[in-house]
Amino acid sequence: MAPYGARAREYKDGLIDLSVGTPVDPTPDFIQHALIESANSPGYPLTIGSPRLRQAMRDWAINIVGVTGDFDLLPSIGSKEVIANLPSQLEATRVLYPAIAYPTYLVGALLAKANAEAVDLDSTHWPVADFVWINSPSNPTGRISPRAELEKTIQYSRRTNAVIASDECYFNFPASSDGEQPVSILSVAAGDNKNILSIHSLSKRSNLAGYRGGLIIGDPLLIAKIREIRKHAGLLVPAPVQAAMTAALGDEVHVHEQALRYARRREVIRPALESMGFIVEHSEAGLYIWCTRGERDLDSVSALAEKGILVAPGGFYGVAGATHIRVALTATDAEISAAAARLLAK
Repeated sequence: MAPYGARAREYKDGLIDLSVGTPVDPTPDFIQHALIESANSPGYPLTIGSPRLRQAMRDWAINIVGVTGDFDLLPSIGSKEVIANLPSQLEATRVLYPAIAYPTYLVGALLAKANAEAVDLDSTHWPVADFVWINSPSNPTGRISPRAELEKTIQYSRRTNAVIASDECYFNFPASSDGEQPVSILSVAAGDNKNILSIHSLSKRSNLAGYRGGLIIGDPLLIAKIREIRKHAGLLVPAPVQAAMTAALGDEVHVHEQALRYARRREVIRPALESMGFIVEHSEAGLYIWCTRGERDLDSVSALAEKGILVAPGGFYGVAGATHIRVALTATDAEISAAAARLLAK
């Protein structure tokens, strides 16, 4: 990407970087205050989370995610460390992951020395495996898995005894309030949570990427095994971050406000991309626009770099994405408007 970044920086008004998904909007004040007020933390934090955090996570899992039945949960150091470590912690031997996907699914399988295989989204054709990653809303495509598809995935787990790990870190960001809404696999499971885990992150939900806070929800037997490993591996969420997570999970107003920001940015830049001949695919939720002109991904990256805009090539997310680009909405309103103006200028 370095040559394309260099080219984009040469643009007369400078670089607008839409290639990465790091939040740019402020961490809400009340969350910052919770962190500061817990700064005096001389003792070790609890691996399972403080009593207040555990209650906040449980309430959020039930009321927002829609979890029912018997389940347990754990705080995590963001969601990326969970994705990288979970196959090892559960001693997976064969890992399936989506053909277009976040690269850390493959990395985690390699770290576990497991066989890894990219698969399509229809579980009817999946080979037998003991661990499966699914991702809805998807990074990079923004696709929302339909309920029927999630039901079939659960049926696959029942047939094969595979663990289904559902990465749902973009759960809170549908493209619009009246559009399709993401659904957690745990709400579809209807209380039978055996072999099902849901992974969430506060990085995007609450603009806490710098804090590193997330959570794992699901099968209590799996959570118990993961908890013991995390305890001995020192995978502890710092106490001030636990306090911040408690505050963040107790409020949905700031989440709704952030979702509206991303929805507005999507509405600004999508027609500008379409004016250049890009066809937007999926992008029903999350923080990205997934689009194509039917050309090699780096040719599209190059065309946008000429306008001072840097985006991610789809091939980063698997060979099936080699004719697409991912355009991040994690830029300020002013930057998104400026990028749209550049794209619309002839």
